Amino acid sequence: MTDRPQRLVSDMRGVRYGEVLVVSLADDSLRAEVYGTQMLNDCPQEQWEGLDADAIAKEMGAVFVKLNGPRHWCLDGLGTKVAVVEPVLREFNGIMMRRIATVELGGQPQAAPYTIRHVNRGATFFWDAGRPVHELVDPAGTAYVMQAYCIGVDPTITAESLHTLGDRLAMPDGWTYRTRVLDDELVVDTTTGLATVLQDEFENTYTLPS
Repeated sequence: MTDRPQRLVSDMRGVRYGEVLVVSLADDSLRAEVYGTQMLNDCPQEQWEGLDADAIAKEMGAVFVKLNGPRHWCLDGLGTKVAVVEPVLREFNGIMMRRIATVELGGQPQAAPYTIRHVNRGATFFWDAGRPVHELVDPAGTAYVMQAYCIGVDPTITAESLHTLGDRLAMPDGWTYRTRVLDDELVVDTTTGLATVLQDEFENTYTLPS
């Protein structure tokens, strides 16, 4: 019998954060190191707007840098976090961030919307029973639950507008978007394996329940 993951932090829904993805060449393929403000600060807008991706890439000797956010959590709690990379602290334009994950990009630095990526994040996510979740469902019926919405592409997106987001998405044939209320707590535990994630065209991020 597998021990149930322990929730360590609650009240995360709506909490704001931002990430800097530093992309480098490793063994003839691209790999992104993810630096994030999670549990450090709420990614202040003024400092975020002052980030210069090209300057950061030059300073860090990277192929390029992707500014990922700002974002807001759609989940309710966080659990165990395994250190999949050395958790280095680094300041970007006055915003303190921690290195939290890696993403293998292969030869495709910019993934098209609705393309699966695998992230080594070593985290546990919780969604509460009785709370809404927003899901992308592929033609085979596999549902990916939204873990965070992004206001970097469209700053008008809000938690309330997610209920009708499907009307705006240019989904591939056979894909659908839905909102439903959970009957039971949903736990996604990727502490012992890679997370499977994808994004829509607004860079909202969805994860495959484990």
